[in-house]
Amino acid sequence: MSGHSRWVAVGLFCCFSLSNYLDRQLLPALAPEVLKEFGLSHTDYGWLLAVFSVSYALAAPIAGALVDRLGLTVGAALLLGAWNVVTLWTGVIATAPALFFARALLGALQAGGVPAAGKAVAHFLPVSERALGTACTQVGLSAGAILAPVVAGLMLPWGWRWAFVMAGLAGLLWIPAWVWFTSKLGSAGSVSDSASASKASVLVDPRAWLLAVANVLYMSLYSLWSNWTSVFLVEQYRLPLAVANSRFAWVPPLAANLGGLAGGWLAMRWIGGGEAAEEVRYRVCRLAALLALPTALAPGMPTPAAATGFIALSFFAVTAMSVNVYALAMDVFGPTRAGLAVALLTSSYGWMQAIFSPVVGWAVEHFGFGGVCTVAAFLPLSATG
Repeated sequence: MSGHSRWVAVGLFCCFSLSNYLDRQLLPALAPEVLKEFGLSHTDYGWLLAVFSVSYALAAPIAGALVDRLGLTVGAALLLGAWNVVTLWTGVIATAPALFFARALLGALQAGGVPAAGKAVAHFLPVSERALGTACTQVGLSAGAILAPVVAGLMLPWGWRWAFVMAGLAGLLWIPAWVWFTSKLGSAGSVSDSASASKASVLVDPRAWLLAVANVLYMSLYSLWSNWTSVFLVEQYRLPLAVANSRFAWVPPLAANLGGLAGGWLAMRWIGGGEAAEEVRYRVCRLAALLALPTALAPGMPTPAAATGFIALSFFAVTAMSVNVYALAMDVFGPTRAGLAVALLTSSYGWMQAIFSPVVGWAVEHFGFGGVCTVAAFLPLSATG
């Protein structure tokens, strides 16, 4: 398979990831309006995030194994189609219990999104390019997060529900593009799989679980700002939601794009220079964890622009770290079981968020954002210890 075709495939999974995160992040972007309509508190919002996360965590290993079994062509199209239908449905939901159910269903379906993208990177790219390939799919995730407040702001004059309807319809357009690409690709081969592991060996390998624990720690910071940025800006600086989203909330996900690309490029350069991949990935993670420490200063900033700058720095750092941790899982377990290996990381993220989100909601409601940001700032560094 030509290098051009491999990167076209990665580009398609960048769009796949965009749909994943756009659909997911519309709720945080519209949270103040949705909470008001359904009469929900911040603590209730934390539980709404937790419902998604528990479902996501439970389904991730199953979804990852399913993608490994069905293959990318069928598995990716099936997952994306299903979660966009649920997004469409969210736009017409009338009750709070139905909203909770929809988020749980969305979590179960989107649990296969990151494993499918990870499998695509491991399938199409060699070891030296995997962190950069992962960064490209992370660009899709971040682009979805950037677009979520923009779409929310554009649709808000017609009501928050239209944002979900439009995102669901747009996401379905990926399926014919992917089917066309795979039909042209035919039986073209992937890069060789030098690291092969059975499903059972992945689940009992201590390296998989160590990576999962590290993922829990550093992704707590990612979870904080993915779900609470709009709420933080509205409450900390008394901004209207439309202003918070249009002027500030899209900036941190843009920084995440740059962080992922920087982390992937740095790893590719050092590995290309002859250094061992595992040592390189750890070094990049350590540097990124140190860069995340100023997150603790965000609530003390005098202006929303300054606070957004520190939030953006934390997104940059965590994403630079993330692309190397996920690439390391692909290196260890190879393309054949990349879906399940990456699914363990996404499952750990889901379990973390299920616990972390209600705690954050309770802490913000009683004490504000200061203590939450201080604790979260040191978690990435603890993941590298």
